[in-house]
Amino acid sequence: MSIDSVFVHKMWNDHELSKMVSGGVPFPMLSDAGGKVGTVYGVYDDEAGVETRGRFLIDPDGVVQGLEILTPPVGRNVAETLRSIHAFQLVRNSKGTEATPSGWRPGKMTLKPGPDLVGRVWEVWKTEMAFD
Repeated sequence: MSIDSVFVHKMWNDHELSKMVSGGVPFPMLSDAGGKVGTVYGVYDDEAGVETRGRFLIDPDGVVQGLEILTPPVGRNVAETLRSIHAFQLVRNSKGTEATPSGWRPGKMTLKPGPDLVGRVWEVWKTEMAFD
């Protein structure tokens, strides 16, 4: 979503994104003309009429679980966004019985929160979370 019009999104998709992603972006791009949504999330600058880049991961209950706000010269990392989504989905689906440690990726070991883990995270991390 951006303050750009749907026509600008189409041009961007057709002339830029489709060269980076086969077939273009596989999801709808939304227009926030006037910055109403950006204002709610604190990324719209009313005086300048622009939005700062923001990434908001919102769960099915409408709760913001993760966010990242970047200034325009700094690019986003789509792989990190997807990793975060997978982590939030895993934690949600486990109903709190699993947690993902720093740098976790799909298929890697998770932590089991509870009293036995308190004060032992480093021990578990060191023996079972070896970096690849």
